[in-house]
Amino acid sequence: MKPFTSRYLLLAAFSLVLAACSSKPADTATPVTPDAWQQLDQSIASSELATAEDQLADLQAKSPNDARVEQFQRQLAEAYLQRSQIVLQKGDVNAAATALSRARALMPKAPALTGGVNGAIAQARKDELDKAEAALKAAEARPQAKVIDPTAPSTVIALKINKIADLRRQLDDIATDVVNYQCDVVFQVPRTQDYPWLSTLLSKRVHKRDANFDLKQLHEIHRNQPAQVVLTPRRSE
Repeated sequence: MKPFTSRYLLLAAFSLVLAACSSKPADTATPVTPDAWQQLDQSIASSELATAEDQLADLQAKSPNDARVEQFQRQLAEAYLQRSQIVLQKGDVNAAATALSRARALMPKAPALTGGVNGAIAQARKDELDKAEAALKAAEARPQAKVIDPTAPSTVIALKINKIADLRRQLDDIATDVVNYQCDVVFQVPRTQDYPWLSTLLSKRVHKRDANFDLKQLHEIHRNQPAQVVLTPRRSE
């Protein structure tokens, strides 16, 4: 009877072990090391916010019930909010809006967190639109250029110096653009004696259009080149 009893006891003990193993739930969660949380904190501190988002998502998946998830979520949202404020002050409205949207995504239940910056971005966009509309109106109000290219730094115009009637009409158009576009004038002529009378003809026409216009004229001698004039619009600083 003793061998039978021993075998029976051994079989019963083995069955109990199997039952205990089957009743214990499998632990499939990946353990989170303290270093992972430190790395996340460092990423936020050094403004590597995209990296921090990835790290936070990974930690949240591994430890969804860890209280530190919400803590770092808010910390990261505040970092994005701060970035939004900084880039907005630099005038980059699009980057500010992008950073603000990330802050909202991280803390959707805290609208007060992003309300102030959201209003500032909306105002900045309105200011940009107002500025663009004002520039468009100014461009529409300005007369059409007659001889210069208003978008170019300067315009070179060959002078019809051997056809007096054509030259006078040409100087009429030049004088109009000089006044309307606030141009400085440089006459490039082959002979020294060409400059004084060209300068006089242009001065009379400019002052007829605006008696108070500050006409700035210079001349250069280019002996192997036909007479021409360089008109340079004055740029506001």
